[in-house]
Amino acid sequence: MADMMRLFLAFAALVSLGLPALAQQEAADPAILVADNVVIEDQSRLIATGNVEALSDGTRLQASRIVYDREAGQLSVEGPIRITDESGRVTILASAAELDEGFRNGLLAGARIVLDDQLQLAAVEARRVDGRYNALSRVAVTSCQICAGRAPLWSIRATRVVHDQQENQIYFDNAQLRVLDVPVFYLPRLRVPDPTLERARGFLFPTLRSSTLLGFGIKIPYFIPIGDHQDITLTPYLSPKTRTLEFRYRRAFVNGDLLVNGAASSDTLDTEGPRGYLFAEGDFELARGLQLHFDAKLVTDPSYLNAYGITSADRLDSTVTLTRARRDSLLQAALVHYQSLRESEDNDTQPTIVGDVRYQRRYFPARIGGEVRVDAVAHAHYRYSSIDIDSADEDDVVDGRDLARLNAEISWRDRWTLPLGLRAGASTHLWLDRFAIRQDATSPEDVSAATPGVALELRWPFARSGAGGARTLIEPVMQLGWVGGTRPDNPNDESTRPEFDEANLLSLSRFPAADRREHGTTLAAGLRMMHRAPAGWTAALTVGRVWRDEADEAFTRSSGLEDERSDLLIAGRFANTNGLSISARGLLDDEQRFSKAEARAAWANDRIDLGASYVLLVTDPEEDRYEAQSEWTLDAAYQVTPNWRTSTEWRYDLAGQRLDRVGLGLQYRTRCVEVGLSATRRYASSANVEPSTDFDLSVALLGFSTGGPAKEIRPSCS
Repeated sequence: MADMMRLFLAFAALVSLGLPALAQQEAADPAILVADNVVIEDQSRLIATGNVEALSDGTRLQASRIVYDREAGQLSVEGPIRITDESGRVTILASAAELDEGFRNGLLAGARIVLDDQLQLAAVEARRVDGRYNALSRVAVTSCQICAGRAPLWSIRATRVVHDQQENQIYFDNAQLRVLDVPVFYLPRLRVPDPTLERARGFLFPTLRSSTLLGFGIKIPYFIPIGDHQDITLTPYLSPKTRTLEFRYRRAFVNGDLLVNGAASSDTLDTEGPRGYLFAEGDFELARGLQLHFDAKLVTDPSYLNAYGITSADRLDSTVTLTRARRDSLLQAALVHYQSLRESEDNDTQPTIVGDVRYQRRYFPARIGGEVRVDAVAHAHYRYSSIDIDSADEDDVVDGRDLARLNAEISWRDRWTLPLGLRAGASTHLWLDRFAIRQDATSPEDVSAATPGVALELRWPFARSGAGGARTLIEPVMQLGWVGGTRPDNPNDESTRPEFDEANLLSLSRFPAADRREHGTTLAAGLRMMHRAPAGWTAALTVGRVWRDEADEAFTRSSGLEDERSDLLIAGRFANTNGLSISARGLLDDEQRFSKAEARAAWANDRIDLGASYVLLVTDPEEDRYEAQSEWTLDAAYQVTPNWRTSTEWRYDLAGQRLDRVGLGLQYRTRCVEVGLSATRRYASSANVEPSTDFDLSVALLGFSTGGPAKEIRPSCS
């Protein structure tokens, strides 16, 4: 009843006064006034008191008392006053105000502007101009929580501030940055974007960097938006030993996006001229369901990326990939360029340019049942070297050998359910291979082969469901395989690093590429177990082994497949609802020693993110590994308090008994500031990479467009 009375009184008052916003038929949003009490004096003055709300053109005004003078077209407002714009992201608070009828012009006393519930601008008085500008005098600006009797962590004091609501910019005159109310920096003029602007041209917060290789320097990014769909960030990096310009370019297209990162440097570390790198990545959706992806990586010299802390990768691969995947067909085409940064590798004698085209098609013939699959692959790789390989080459040196191959496979496969729950499967295969070898006198130039294969598979799954939703699966598996023919006389240029794991336990060939195939009879057997508990944790275990009638000398020692009986494959994983996950895989030889092993454990919750990894590789001259490799890595992050977060990374070479890399990080974050400090020490040393220690310090004042606030951190004065 009270609300109805308020609306009736407001309607009667507005009609009797004939407010211009109501009198003009063209107005899309007429002015509306609602209050507990409305009094009209002399048919020209309206006095509204008690929970007063006025709405005009999307702008909402709330106050305790409003006096509207129709003849003067002015509003006298008594506070507390709250004015909110149409978007709800700009709020003006004041103790008293004199405004025009559209709230577009006027004077506010004791004004405070709150932008996007983040940035606060407090002033002795503020003047609104044309509904666009808020001009403030004697201003204090901060995004920190303001508590009685305490200075905010940081603030900007200025004699005058103009907030442009249309351009979302804030202009300062005689700006003074204060930390805990202590002046630390002065600028006669300053412009910053307000937090409602997502992309604003201007400087971003700098980063201080100290490096034993490059000395003490500073990075000052400058952001340049180019329309709504692209932008570029230029970052000068200056130190006593380098003059570097880093850049990042981003562009969004209707059918994809593009990202380019790079840098150009002139430094005292290298005297051969300018240095730099370029990384470009893009994804695009093309016509007829085609997906285009490219990832280009280029660098001028092997040590640049490590020296500037860009990446620790020791090989760069630039790829262009075209893919189309449908229900029964797959088309893939890829072109790859490799650049090795390793001291021990020569790019002239490595397969540098690699091309692949693959097409796969599935058919389901009704007469014979099962699935018929046709798979064709065309591959070629090229070395820059033009030196022929001959029998006089020592240590199996590969100079300029180039190779191309065409591989086709026609296969049929099907599965059946037998009595007692047994699952049987069968597959037949025919491989047609053609190789073209150039610049290798030890191999024929053209090699062809036709290879048949048959596999029979048997599985016996046992499943059980327990109380509370528990489920367990135990499945013994076995496969008897036969591959006919003999190995053609083509060189092993791709299958030099074979792997044995749970993915290829039941496979007729465990080589990574088609330039090598297994021949003869093989028997593979294994056991797969999986369990899901009512509490939510899951566990899985796979064990398996392969037997063959003859040993295959193409398998390396560390592959676990070198002898007639393979090493025992053991792989397991565990995960629970508390964020703990463990996975491990290894090959156990006849002497009960692991020839290859890897493990990863991780634990994550709201406060901690902890991970540890272990890798073991035994010596294997066939894989150019003359010393065993064993390494521990640790990465961790801990949220000490809502404001403080620490992180670390640690890599230790067990075989060499030395640290390889250590990193520490500390971050302090509130609603108004973020401070990051990190230190990294790299111990690796070679002709291309030098040991180095790097320190990075960054400070960002949050609340502006250049740094979003930590809204998850609740402000508190305790």
